[in-house]
Amino acid sequence: MVTIVDYKVGNLGSIQNMLKKIGVPSMVTSDPKQIKTAQKIILPGVGAYDSGVNSLKEHGLWDVLNDRVLNDRTPVLGICLGMQLLCNRSEEGKEKGLGWIDADVVRFRPSEKKFKTPHMGWNYTKAVSDSLLFKDMYPDPKFYFVHSFYALANDASSIAKTIYDVTFDSVLEKDNILGTQFHPEKSHKFGMKLLKNFIENY
Repeated sequence: MVTIVDYKVGNLGSIQNMLKKIGVPSMVTSDPKQIKTAQKIILPGVGAYDSGVNSLKEHGLWDVLNDRVLNDRTPVLGICLGMQLLCNRSEEGKEKGLGWIDADVVRFRPSEKKFKTPHMGWNYTKAVSDSLLFKDMYPDPKFYFVHSFYALANDASSIAKTIYDVTFDSVLEKDNILGTQFHPEKSHKFGMKLLKNFIENY
């Protein structure tokens, strides 16, 4: 059973539908008691950084997530804003992130007009280190992005990079903690394979 964290900042139905397509049961919840028994956790999210941080705290999810992920080593996958919240901080806001991964979130500052923000649409992603998240992945994987901010890892947690004017870290991994800047639930066969790898290999 995969537990999808509902902290009122994203469309969770598409994630649940994609998991259903690959035969994985899931539940959507904002109940801390349900998080305490989760086998695997997906932390989605769209919108502003500070709103995401504050919403996790207001729903009583901040402490239980820290406990499950850091102490119990429960596998977690952050998606889009969810991945950014795994990091230390963001230029978008003033609140501190969860800090599970040593990375900082910065704003796109396009050098040319052709690079619009938000970065939206399909883009290729290149693995830069071995990871079970990309095990038997289709050749030339590309994923669907919608974001104006991106993470830059301060350590070796970057396992894949994407180029959009600049090269940025599009997938982060540290032990049981993983994050994707793109939306695997909107990325067809590539996203299905990535989610399946998360379920089966972590």
